Amino acid sequence: MMLWPAVTLIGFLVLTALVIAMGTRSTARYEAERAEVASGPRHAAEPVGATATA
Repeated sequence: MMLWPAVTLIGFLVLTALVIAMGTRSTARYEAERAEVASGPRHAAEPVGATATA
């Protein structure tokens, strides 16, 4: 008798957790892209391992 309300509640909680996880990931990616645009791409001045010769 209480099976379907329990299944409904568990399904709702699982879907809510999925939406929160997807939103968190999307927001983190958006903020990282926006920070890169604001500060410019992060490139090293010299390639790793490069040495200056005189």
